[in-house]
Amino acid sequence: MISGFISRNKHTLFYAILLAALLFILKWLELHYVVFGHSYEIYTGIIAVVFTLLGVWLALKLTKPEIRTIVIEKEVFALSKSDFELDTIALAKTGLSNRELEVLQSMADGLSNQEIASRLFVSLNTVKTHTSRIFEKLEVKRRIQAIEKARCLSIIP
Repeated sequence: MISGFISRNKHTLFYAILLAALLFILKWLELHYVVFGHSYEIYTGIIAVVFTLLGVWLALKLTKPEIRTIVIEKEVFALSKSDFELDTIALAKTGLSNRELEVLQSMADGLSNQEIASRLFVSLNTVKTHTSRIFEKLEVKRRIQAIEKARCLSIIP
């Protein structure tokens, strides 16, 4: 089938290959002329592209934050609620009120501020106020820190 096609169109294929070769030679000569005739512009363009790529790479390298993963292992004491005894001395030293202790316990139960407000029948702003006072009295900045410190002091189970 292919050999029949080639034998029937032998002259056409020969002229097509000859024209393709001629076109290739003309394009090569044109490129040769362009390179010699405009070498300064070509070299300047290549240098500009190299410096642009270098600038983009450097900008990405300098602005990308270095991400490191640090694994911290901590020993956590888990007491059952039946074994828990409230340390009244530590509670007195912190100066937490009974309502603040309820809010702290609700935080330890994993409730959000809105859920704590619903549970204790107070407004959301009241819960936020109690939370900020708990943070001040326990000298912490976050809920997790407050819960951890209260558990270490045996204020909450």
